[in-house]
Amino acid sequence: MSEAETSGAIKRSSRSSTRTRRKKKNQVPVGIITGIILAGLAVIISLIDQNLGLFWVTGIIFGFILQKARFCFTASMRDPLLTGSTSVTRAVLIAFAITSIGFWAIKYGAHINGLPIPGQSYVVPVSLATAIGAFMFGIGMVIAGGCASGTLMRVGEGFHMQVLSLLFFIIGSLWGAHDFGWWKLNVISNGKAIFMPDVFGWGGAIVVQLLIIVLLFIAADKWEHRKNEN
Repeated sequence: MSEAETSGAIKRSSRSSTRTRRKKKNQVPVGIITGIILAGLAVIISLIDQNLGLFWVTGIIFGFILQKARFCFTASMRDPLLTGSTSVTRAVLIAFAITSIGFWAIKYGAHINGLPIPGQSYVVPVSLATAIGAFMFGIGMVIAGGCASGTLMRVGEGFHMQVLSLLFFIIGSLWGAHDFGWWKLNVISNGKAIFMPDVFGWGGAIVVQLLIIVLLFIAADKWEHRKNEN
């Protein structure tokens, strides 16, 4: 390479690095201002309704954790088939195990103290509607590239595709709420509600649930190792 070519290459490299440095802006002031705005909104919302204020703060914290951890339920279902990776799948299973223990403790505590068991109104019959809803939601979230939490997270990051997904997510939810009475009367009511402590007892219910999660975790780990070997 001649001296002129070398000099030209150095200049191009210098201009490229200069442009790269210009692109990297200090985000600390933006983060501080955003934090102040969010805190101010939390105070205002809390003055209107304390529960709404709590929901606001919880949502901000939950969204921050999701964004930093890149935690996505869609990836836990999609990645094993597309890439063979099950790291997110195993993370979701660990989260299920921890929350299962927590919910079991809360419900069992209410039971032994003679209090109403929280969440009983959400124990709904398992029916054909469950399978149809799971299939439609699973297909939709893979095509859209995110579940409900993942879509909201990516909307905050500025992904235009997820804005479109959120719009139709809202439309679908309103449509489903409008027709829910028909589904409840003609489909859901034909199924049977299953509360695991009624079937296995309180101790047996948590053991069975954790055992299923452990077996799924082992299967996910073996799946990834097999894909890597292939």
